[in-house]
Amino acid sequence: QVQLVESGGGLVQAGGSLRLSCVASGMIFSLNDMGWYRQAPGKQRELVATISRSGSIYYYTDSVKGRFTISRDSRDNAKNTVYLQMNNLKPEDTAVYYCNAPSRVRIGGANVYWGQGTQVTVSS
Repeated sequence: QVQLVESGGGLVQAGGSLRLSCVASGMIFSLNDMGWYRQAPGKQRELVATISRSGSIYYYTDSVKGRFTISRDSRDNAKNTVYLQMNNLKPEDTAVYYCNAPSRVRIGGANVYWGQGTQVTVSS
């Protein structure tokens, strides 16, 4: 059974930084691309960034390019962690952030499992 546990969110002033972590279990982590998503109040969940299973191919949505960096750590199978370093945060980055495997999101659709997420609030 897949479990995704996100952490690292908080309240920060505009221009500040946060580092989010997500520990994944119940899946073969090394065989999955991973991604970070976010959902702001009243808006649909959106894809923010992805990293390939090799860790060498990245995608960022335009609004976070140059500010966010996604990475992953699978050196120890017990970790299976994906990170999102967020710098120069803006109030519009305020949202609940989730991680997931994009393939699972595509296949699962509305029934895909999501973790509890981690709240990021950026004050102006």
